[in-house]
Amino acid sequence: MRIVAAPAAMQRLARNWRRAGTPVGFVPTMGFLHEGHLSLIRRARKIVGPRGAVVVSIYVNPVQFGPHEDLSQYPRDFQGDTKLCRAAGVDVIFAPTDAEMYPGKAAGLYSTYVVEGALSRGMEGASRPTHFEGVTTIVAKLFNLVLPEVAVFGAKDFQQAAVVRRMAQDLNFPIKIEVAPTHREPDGLAMSSRNKYLVGNVRAQAVVLWRAIQKARDTVRRAEEPVLAADLKEELKKFIEHEPAARLDYVEFFEPDTLKPVSEVTSGSHMALAVFLGKTRLIDNAPLDGKEAGAKLKATRSSATPTPPAARHQ
Repeated sequence: MRIVAAPAAMQRLARNWRRAGTPVGFVPTMGFLHEGHLSLIRRARKIVGPRGAVVVSIYVNPVQFGPHEDLSQYPRDFQGDTKLCRAAGVDVIFAPTDAEMYPGKAAGLYSTYVVEGALSRGMEGASRPTHFEGVTTIVAKLFNLVLPEVAVFGAKDFQQAAVVRRMAQDLNFPIKIEVAPTHREPDGLAMSSRNKYLVGNVRAQAVVLWRAIQKARDTVRRAEEPVLAADLKEELKKFIEHEPAARLDYVEFFEPDTLKPVSEVTSGSHMALAVFLGKTRLIDNAPLDGKEAGAKLKATRSSATPTPPAARHQ
């Protein structure tokens, strides 16, 4: 396994793979890896096969953090991440620095950003106004450096996956966007690097996100009349904030393909929520029909799909 820090070196390596006909699978992360990330790596390997190359980026992107968010405290463990990647069969870790990814930014000499203007407006986009601009910008840059045939994202960040998929389509990135199901702890809490922040009884209270999803599913399943989204949101707010450490940021019900909010919630609706547990903000989502969220965001490829490489080698 190689560790590459310089963007130019990563792009040279990617170009060499392309010339050789080696398919590349890519998993972008911010590090502090857990089983959820490893499942994405396994998915990438399965797609590109043993003769393909799997690249994992480890980069805490400052542009997607707001001024009062946890950039400086975001958990990091590069040594541990390296061990996990090596054990998972990753070929390359791409771990650049801020100065390399945003050259001249401190001096005001970096000014190009990628903006998706529709799917990124609600939910996370409303609560974190600059977040998705940072996400789409860094993902576009990483796509240009790694040159993957397929990029794998997790369904836990459902809106993010939808935004990236739209960006890839609109900007004609010749990349297949694959979305893998959310990985959960035995008690239902979605795996997240930020779970490290949960201490004492706050960790136990965090399961309220999953319990709220289950409650919404049960309400819809039992309903004999249309369930109004406004009423269900109010009911879930009380349910969530019954936990002493919990404060609801938002809960939304929407169409899974368009992310448009619905006024009446059905089994075909998708649910997403963000909850503060003390100072830790967690997100989760799920389809209300009980099926895996990854199935709702089908793998897509832009219209600029290249001809499949004829040769395959390591």
